[in-house]
Amino acid sequence: MSPAAPLALIGRAVLAGLAAVGRVTLFALQALSHLLRPPFYGREFAGALLQIGWLSLPVVGMTAIFTGGALALQIYSGGARFSAEAVVPQIVAIGMVRELGPVLVGLMIAARVTSSIAAEIATMKVTEQIDALVTLSTHPMKYLVAPRLLAALLVVPALVAVGDVIGIAGGYAVATGPLGFNAAGYLKNTLDFLEPLDVLSSLAKGCAFGGIAALMGCYYGMGSGRGAQGVGRATKGSVEAAAILILAANFLLTGVFFSA
Repeated sequence: MSPAAPLALIGRAVLAGLAAVGRVTLFALQALSHLLRPPFYGREFAGALLQIGWLSLPVVGMTAIFTGGALALQIYSGGARFSAEAVVPQIVAIGMVRELGPVLVGLMIAARVTSSIAAEIATMKVTEQIDALVTLSTHPMKYLVAPRLLAALLVVPALVAVGDVIGIAGGYAVATGPLGFNAAGYLKNTLDFLEPLDVLSSLAKGCAFGGIAALMGCYYGMGSGRGAQGVGRATKGSVEAAAILILAANFLLTGVFFSA
């Protein structure tokens, strides 16, 4: 192997990565452009709202309540080392609203909704249903992508808000039960400590994470290979890409909202 071979491999990997970023960016811009142009498929939009929003509530609620309870236990245990057990309500509130609530909801949506969208659209491509849409003068981006993207942009922030409230309630239940906190004092400390910027950042993250989850599901579904293996690769790739992008977006948005 020549000395330049490793550099060539690195160069090819970088070029492939930049090409992938370009394809995703162009796909996202095209999808966003279709949100603003008629026709509007209300039935597809309503189905996406049901799939992404209502049917995701159980997993979001269960994830949030156990996370809030575990967070209260961890903060109490750690704070006891420094005689700082009283900070439990404040840290649970800020931890759930700023970080854990949006991120966990985003990852649950990536696991549940992104995989579902990718598998559904990839199956449609494999069975040539997307080609049938084109022959009927129906744009696949308008019919398949735009309703799911719009639904995710609207409903995931609501899911994040619900997850934040349920997570705080889980911490409240643990703190006022086994840990012996005063209920009224716990609620007062929680409400006094949260600021409007905390809530705004949580909802903004929810909107961004919802858009990422829907876009990755649609992108990988539309680009699926043929056969069952193609559907499987599209589904797996969509979840991996959505999870990584959600975590990266969380880092960037946290820096935007809370940089010193």
